[in-house]
Amino acid sequence: MDQPAESTVRRRDERRATESPLLSVVVPAFREASTIVVAMERLLAMLDRCGYDYEVVLVSDGNTDGTEVEAQRVKSERLRVLHYEQNQGKGFAQAHGVAHAKGDLVAFIDADLDIHPAGIARYIEILHETRADAIVASKIHPESKVAYPWPRRVQSRVFRLLVEVLFRLDVSDTQTGLKLFRRDVLDACLPFVHSSGFAFDLELLVLANDAGYKIVEGPVELDFQFSSTTGVSAVVDVVRDVVHTARRRQRERREGVWIDTAPRAKRSS
Repeated sequence: MDQPAESTVRRRDERRATESPLLSVVVPAFREASTIVVAMERLLAMLDRCGYDYEVVLVSDGNTDGTEVEAQRVKSERLRVLHYEQNQGKGFAQAHGVAHAKGDLVAFIDADLDIHPAGIARYIEILHETRADAIVASKIHPESKVAYPWPRRVQSRVFRLLVEVLFRLDVSDTQTGLKLFRRDVLDACLPFVHSSGFAFDLELLVLANDAGYKIVEGPVELDFQFSSTTGVSAVVDVVRDVVHTARRRQRERREGVWIDTAPRAKRSS
């Protein structure tokens, strides 16, 4: 059975005797030197106000602009900065951050903080309320605050239909840069993820869904003005990623090497 809410959403003062924080926030960063200090100070201030025990793991994805140097100027014991020399892609950076994270819950948020970081605390609440295993940001959620033009809303609904038909995964957007996972979901699914780029999120969610984990959409507040349409190249990239993931899933299920439902069953028993 799922753990009671009180053990899942423990506050800072209840975890002082333990080494691991409740929450790890993984922040992949690429070419963010000019904004990273302000962004991290904003993120840390928000997390301090929430009252949860936390850490922030910033991953400098092979930056050459000094992003990691600038990030280290932020004075906080709760911020860890990781850096490697060669750019590997956003997905690799996220997985690298998870490998070094200590929290029971792991959030992903983009380094530019176009997404309001207060959503992280709200997602912890939703995780408790719905007994979900993962919360995924949705720009078309009824409570979202996004200047999202109707043509792009149509595109989101088409994408949702596509992934639901191919994967039985009911999410409108896999790429919005805010997500929250229980740690055991990532431990079970990440070994099966092949992509190190933007398809990482799609693969991870498809695997979690196939393993029987409960995925719920959450609202998002975006400080970003969207254009009315998505560029053709971006649409082609998304379709290519979806098709590639569907083919690999079909092949690996046939070969018996795709994830099964055991991880969820073990945690729920």
